[in-house]
Amino acid sequence: MHAHLHSFALIILLLSTFSVNSNATKGFSIDLVHRDSPLSPFYNSSMTHSERVQNAALRSMSRANRFGQSSSMAETSELVETDIIPNDADYLMKISVGTPPVERWAVADTGSDLIWFQCSPCPRCYPQKAKLFDPKSSSTYKSLSCRSNQCKSLPNDTVKGQSYPNCGTSNECMYFYSYDDRSYTIGELGIETLSFGQAASFPKRVFGCGHKNNLAFYQNTEGVVGLGQGPLSLVSQMGNVGRKFSYCLAPISQQQTTSTKLRFGEEATISGNEVVSTPLIPRSDSPTYYYLNLEGITVGQQTVPLTSQGNGNIVIDSGSTLTMLPTRFYKRVEALVRYAIGADQLIVENSYSKLCYTNANSIRNVPTFVVHFTGANLSLNRQNIFSFISEDVMCLAMLPTDGESSYGNVAHIDFEVEYDLDQKKASFAPVDCTKQYQ
Repeated sequence: MHAHLHSFALIILLLSTFSVNSNATKGFSIDLVHRDSPLSPFYNSSMTHSERVQNAALRSMSRANRFGQSSSMAETSELVETDIIPNDADYLMKISVGTPPVERWAVADTGSDLIWFQCSPCPRCYPQKAKLFDPKSSSTYKSLSCRSNQCKSLPNDTVKGQSYPNCGTSNECMYFYSYDDRSYTIGELGIETLSFGQAASFPKRVFGCGHKNNLAFYQNTEGVVGLGQGPLSLVSQMGNVGRKFSYCLAPISQQQTTSTKLRFGEEATISGNEVVSTPLIPRSDSPTYYYLNLEGITVGQQTVPLTSQGNGNIVIDSGSTLTMLPTRFYKRVEALVRYAIGADQLIVENSYSKLCYTNANSIRNVPTFVVHFTGANLSLNRQNIFSFISEDVMCLAMLPTDGESSYGNVAHIDFEVEYDLDQKKASFAPVDCTKQYQ
């Protein structure tokens, strides 16, 4: 999603203004709900399992196409007015805004920074079931000046000859925040209390009050919580809690009946003898995203090296289901998987996957599969490598892409995954997530 480079000095200046209630100084955790879970407002009971898997594949391809692209509207000078429905983030979270607190369902997005909700008045909003957030009804809402440091930290864009951010009629900060699929939100930047039930409360946090939005994440979500690396993301506004978060994703079959935990601060720290870490690699062209360096993949006894290394060649993305790999690299990995499983297994056609097998439960010769990041080798098992589209058909949970590569959340299953922005590293530990994070 949209990302611009911010100076280290500006980040420190913004962070120095943040405080946090004492009940959250060491860390806290909240529920992270998969969009296809019955706990989710997106849940559609009429959808089949196969349809959910296919939709997940489409979302992964959509996100891969967006990563690494420039999203500046200045390049086109036209604001697209047709409804765009990206629907490509897999996890949701509950967050409350204002005083008294108003609970919102929001997309948890590691691919963007801004926290924003639809606000009234809203001359152009997408439909949502809940009432729009009314800043006039909150005793803690305050507009930010267009001369504030927070306003200056926003990305610059030009839309139909209008430059953003800019000054409103009362010198309030008017923002424009766009996403690589040309979705966007336009509104007023303000500060408000953000809270998570009894777990934590954060006064005077920066967020966007969207008055003209084109991000139709169905009718049941009211905004986006950016978990990226920029200074306006939720992670960067945690104050004394620290810029660290982690999660542990249960197997797909159990994600639809339970939530996992999204942990922040000290509660996010993972430990043990099996923890491995790899650097988070900064990239000035996409400073929001969490880039890792993928060195290669071992299938069975053979290792396929990845030639484009060193500058952050893959995004670790909890919002994408499938792992997207460079086309030539993917073909070599897929060929080794085919060879290891054997030609006698029946391969079936699937429009969204390149390699699928029927009679999947009878397949015993799934090869060892190791993903090699710089400093961290992750041994994946069947549930990380394949996804079941029906009871007896499984497909390789990886696809080729000519866009940005991404390490999708199927590969994260039964791993604790920690993002530490201050130490600039991502860490992994294999665990049973049905027990670890409930």
